[in-house]
Amino acid sequence: MQFLETLFIILLATLIGGQLSNRLNLPAVIGELLAGIIVGPAVLNIVQPNDMIKVFSDLGVILLMFLAGLESDLKILVKLLRPSFLVAVCGMIIPIIVAYATGIFFHFSQLESIFLGLTFAATSVSISVAVLQEMGRLNSKEGLTILGAAVVDDLLSILLLSVATSMIGVATAKNSAGLKLILAIFLQILYLFLLAFISVKIIPRLFKLSQKITLPASETLIAMIVIILSAWGAEIVGLSNVIGAFFTGLALSKTQAQKSLKQNFTAIGYSSFIPVFFISIGLEMSIKSIANDFLLFLLLTVGSILSKLIGAGLGAKIAGFTNSNAFLVGTGMVTRGEMALVVAQIGLSNHLLAPSAYSTVIGAIIMTTVLSPFLLKWAISHSK
Repeated sequence: MQFLETLFIILLATLIGGQLSNRLNLPAVIGELLAGIIVGPAVLNIVQPNDMIKVFSDLGVILLMFLAGLESDLKILVKLLRPSFLVAVCGMIIPIIVAYATGIFFHFSQLESIFLGLTFAATSVSISVAVLQEMGRLNSKEGLTILGAAVVDDLLSILLLSVATSMIGVATAKNSAGLKLILAIFLQILYLFLLAFISVKIIPRLFKLSQKITLPASETLIAMIVIILSAWGAEIVGLSNVIGAFFTGLALSKTQAQKSLKQNFTAIGYSSFIPVFFISIGLEMSIKSIANDFLLFLLLTVGSILSKLIGAGLGAKIAGFTNSNAFLVGTGMVTRGEMALVVAQIGLSNHLLAPSAYSTVIGAIIMTTVLSPFLLKWAISHSK
């Protein structure tokens, strides 16, 4: 099938799924995720994952997290650093323990079980961001804590993954594994400091230059260049590209261009790239793999939801949130999304997950991602 045909089907399915969700008083993202499952291999098999969908999907999540940064308040995020750290750490420890125990129960090896724990420790809040945006809670204390915790979670996940792969000898030379790990961590920390400096000192000044450029939509063009550059830099040092996009959004959140950029990038993102990102998650679902190992799928799905909810919620409670708001923060951290999918892929390529187990793990990740907006919507409606 030609890509234009595929894109037409994806956008039409997104439109129908999102509208039906809104009619049922549900976040549009729920219908879009379910639309991906329906048109994908799991049900109708009209659309299959391919490289072009991957490219659109990657751009979609980058733009989504840029918009999240654009709507955030940097000063409040800094004030919420302690609760964000507590939520991230507690929200990783318990899922690692639960997933590791699940692996041992199903006779996985020690290394396979450890890697299973790392897979389900990772949080990807892009879905939660969409729900929080739609329900007007992204810039609340809970929403900003979720965003801050997601950044910390991402860094810790990459750090643990680097340590794990180094320890098991994935590095080509055992003698240099430790040095490679130290160098990788150093580069990531250095990039974050550089990104923070550029975000505060350089990026806002760039937008003063846009007033002297006579091209149409010059502010939007400059913003797109900076977003791609920041995301690309994050990828080079081994970080998630969404971190670069998010920091760029933060840098522009206090500029005069914030309002017009939000309007323009909302139109660009939600008319094409972001819907493809939501659909692409559903496309990865495989009913056959779930049916073949349903008990593992069920325990991984339930365990991943409850462990992240309890762990992140406990971290929020320790930080002083009320029970209802701690529950909201916990539900906002439940979704796994692309970060967990990447970790699982690394596990497969390094023979730390058997191909049959890999399909079931992917199914559990996607099911967790699909269910998380329901939980978050319910938590928001019951929070104070």
